[in-house]
Amino acid sequence: MRTLDSKREAFTMIEMIFAIIVIGILASVAIPRLDRDFRQEAKDNYMSAIRYTQHLALIDDKTDPFQPGWQANYWTIKFLADGSSYSIVSAGNFAIDPSSGKLFDGQASGSKSALTGKKYGVKSVKASGACIAPNIMFDRYGRPFDGTPASGVGIATDYSNYMSADCKLTIQFKSSGIDPLVLTIAKETGAISGN
Repeated sequence: MRTLDSKREAFTMIEMIFAIIVIGILASVAIPRLDRDFRQEAKDNYMSAIRYTQHLALIDDKTDPFQPGWQANYWTIKFLADGSSYSIVSAGNFAIDPSSGKLFDGQASGSKSALTGKKYGVKSVKASGACIAPNIMFDRYGRPFDGTPASGVGIATDYSNYMSADCKLTIQFKSSGIDPLVLTIAKETGAISGN
């Protein structure tokens, strides 16, 4: 005979069904988020790196008209055409990744975020529009310049490589299931947008 003050030792069937339903709802919400979006991650990384390069140029004035070729010291982001990495450099000095303290030198020993080929499966980076090579320089006003090496002088040292039209970077991925990413660097302002 049961008494009113006896202790329960198990869940009822109704409680078990509700627990299973709640776990199922949580799983249906969480599982799609476990799948990485390499394209979006790469887009965020590239846009952040380009903005960081522009920021360095804004705070670190490289203007010295008394030194020949002073514009070669502009902060520059250089993308390897094979998409394996990028570097951020000015006059041979690499920028430091604020999150890790390592150099943005495009090497395995440097910042891991710059190793885009391995991290996101990037196959190539191609430039079009106002930038011929996938290298972008910024002056002290944040204006973009084409960082194409000029014959005999390294980086062009006059305003002939000022971007008078938008620059487009097309990033291809190794996986055919990932659509190409197109980043646009606006002329004059250096504002970045992506598809």
